[in-house]
Amino acid sequence: MTHLYEPLAARMRPQDIDQFCGQSHLLAEGKPLREAIVHQKPHSMILWGPPGVGKTSLAQVIASRLDVRFESLSAVMSGMKDIRAASERAEKNRELGEKTLLFVDEVHRFNKAQQDAFLPFIENGTVIFVGATTENPSFELNNALLSRCRVYVLKNIDRDDLKQLAQTALLDNERGLGELRLRISEEALDKLALHADGDARRLLNYLEIAADFVGQGDEISVSILEDLLQGETRRFDKGGDYFYDQISALHKAVRGSSPDAALYWFTRMIDGGCDPLYIARRVVRMASEDIGNADPRSLQLALNAWDVQQRLGSPEGELAIAQAVVYLACAPKSNAVYTAFKRAKKSVKNGTSYEVPLHLRNAPTTLMKELGHGEEYRYAHDEAEGYAAGENYFPEQLADEVYYAPVPRGLESKIAEKLNYLRQLDKMSAWQRYDTKKSEGE
Repeated sequence: MTHLYEPLAARMRPQDIDQFCGQSHLLAEGKPLREAIVHQKPHSMILWGPPGVGKTSLAQVIASRLDVRFESLSAVMSGMKDIRAASERAEKNRELGEKTLLFVDEVHRFNKAQQDAFLPFIENGTVIFVGATTENPSFELNNALLSRCRVYVLKNIDRDDLKQLAQTALLDNERGLGELRLRISEEALDKLALHADGDARRLLNYLEIAADFVGQGDEISVSILEDLLQGETRRFDKGGDYFYDQISALHKAVRGSSPDAALYWFTRMIDGGCDPLYIARRVVRMASEDIGNADPRSLQLALNAWDVQQRLGSPEGELAIAQAVVYLACAPKSNAVYTAFKRAKKSVKNGTSYEVPLHLRNAPTTLMKELGHGEEYRYAHDEAEGYAAGENYFPEQLADEVYYAPVPRGLESKIAEKLNYLRQLDKMSAWQRYDTKKSEGE
């Protein structure tokens, strides 16, 4: 076996498009990226995808197919000096009639000035720029750089492709573990692919370590993998797109009244190492935003779950959060308060700062009373049904504003009935005042 000093994942890098694992949506026959590579029509690009799906390997395959110089930078280890040096080498190659593919790993880690440094060399064709990122380019990369590159999205590698890759690595004498004549049961292969979680590098690292636990010609069993994978967690990026995608899925499952899906995403996040307190805070938000007054108990239950997590920690607190998640998913839904709050904020932000009407002002001093503060204020408790029908609590200019519109679900259906009844009383009061003024005028 050659190159034993190299990790298996490095040795198994594809040498050509047809050896690629996954990414058929980009590299299958007839797909634009494959056509550009095969017909040697290079263009600058951003490869966006999770770890271990082949971003670096794809850049190397492209360079090999195009028969160009391959320059590589890592934004984790490089600075402006390295960018200049790589660009100068590319310019010298150009003078010699050779093109250069400049691969920049973790490109999102470069700041604005560093990203801008690539622009003139992309613009004048000195380099074919290939940037790799695990983060959303829309948020992390400059518009100027994005406008000069095409973005390709690489996906998690599916389980069947991962299983095929593992089999290839076990049989390949040149690059893989073929000389060891190892076998693996179908059950163990399934488990290996499951725990790789869409990451080819992770799969090959597990396989290489497992091979160290067995003798030549032996079988990699489920029990060996269980020992090896003990304590491993699913892929989860606590500050990146995967994090926000999963909390978004949890929130939408709750909003969509799917307790099973909500529990799935909650468990996925916990399994990936997410802080349960973060989820508890988001669950409180869900209770206010998506349930509100349709079931006010939701907010209290969410706060209780947060309190249990703070007091008891895991796993007891996680069960309380799960209880709240299920309750919220099953509760009647209303975003009426959320919508009303946004309307009120917009009204205040875009409107005039109207004076508080005199009858609503506080009157703690004699002077204020003489100025009319609090005059003609109607004390609701002294009115029929505890309601001062026809009274206005807005600035006069906004007297007809309505922000809150209860939905016909849960407790809000009762609230809507109450508000409609009070508005009828307001109308009756208005008619009474009109009749009184008409009589006085006559």
